[in-house]
Amino acid sequence: MSLYSKRGVSAQKEEVHAATKHLDQGLYPKAFCKIYKDVLCGDDNWVNVMHADGAGTKSILAYLYWKETGDVSVWKGIAQDAIVMNLDDLLCVGIYDKLLFSSTIDRNKNIIPAEVLEAVINGTQEFFDNMKCFGINITFMGGETADVGDVVRTMAVNGTMTARWPKSKLITNENIKTGNVIVGLAGFGQANYETDYNSGLASNGLTSARHDVLHKTYGARFPESYDTSLDESVVYIGPHKITDEIKDGERTTTIGQLLLSPTRTFAPVIKELLETHFDVIHGLIHCSGGGQTKCLKYVPENLRIVKDNLFAPPLIFKLIQDASKSDDREMYQVFNMGTRLEIYTNEKDADTIISVAKNFGVDAQVIGRVEVSEVKSLIIKTGQTEISY
Repeated sequence: MSLYSKRGVSAQKEEVHAATKHLDQGLYPKAFCKIYKDVLCGDDNWVNVMHADGAGTKSILAYLYWKETGDVSVWKGIAQDAIVMNLDDLLCVGIYDKLLFSSTIDRNKNIIPAEVLEAVINGTQEFFDNMKCFGINITFMGGETADVGDVVRTMAVNGTMTARWPKSKLITNENIKTGNVIVGLAGFGQANYETDYNSGLASNGLTSARHDVLHKTYGARFPESYDTSLDESVVYIGPHKITDEIKDGERTTTIGQLLLSPTRTFAPVIKELLETHFDVIHGLIHCSGGGQTKCLKYVPENLRIVKDNLFAPPLIFKLIQDASKSDDREMYQVFNMGTRLEIYTNEKDADTIISVAKNFGVDAQVIGRVEVSEVKSLIIKTGQTEISY
């Protein structure tokens, strides 16, 4: 059993998928988000989409960082994480504007004071204000903020995003086909619309990242930060403190800053691509939960996805792998490994897409291709290693 499973989490969410398998899959079963007919206005040419996601256990890392450093601004990044995990999923069905967002914040009032709540709520509005500069309009509808100390140990930050969208402007992944290439967008670096360098970690796999990287003393000092029913052999087993300094290329940063880089949104890039090159985008997949294996759920049948030119994983993933001793197979199905968004397109259009991304300061390259196959499958090639899923 993997360390990930021993901690009570699943990269593939097998039990969740089993519990929901009998639900209506919507109009387009391969679309990245569930899409329904327009029940709000009854227009057959429009659809309704509602999506829920959040920052996951990354909020616990923010809690530890805040307790260690006193820096309450770290919670603004958690607000961004909760938004982007919704927004970038909706980008993958072609939606980038006129969105509504409602937040859900559950906290233990005895642990999380008002100043933290304010940082999250204000951080939410600041992110929306920034996106508006790029023509991405998201209305903050408020939401639910509950004091539920019997349910949560620290704080959970989640949200729901919804939109009404023309059916003719959807990306449903049904057009992914043999001969397509995959343009990957990097989740690391510093985009033109970001104020700081991004480690690329995003908001998935943070249970592993936290326990594998951080030192055992965090469990003793902050028992509220983990499930105390876990076997101690998987609790905070790493070599680092949050404040440990580390060189990342020419930069000096800290372990905490690498772990807590706010999840990058690709909204400015995808908005331009959808407005100017919509017809050449055959599919969009966000490498979130499930990491580089996420595509298996959303590409059509009888296709093989070959990824043989992924970005070299940035430093944060090496730190996690060195600390956890996880093999490549587990790393690539838990983490995005630096390549976080996939654009399926014709080979002749790849350079145009790459150029648009780079104009925003987002690195992009052809990371793989689509082949015919009797059974849907995925092959990842890294150096001398080939991994099949």
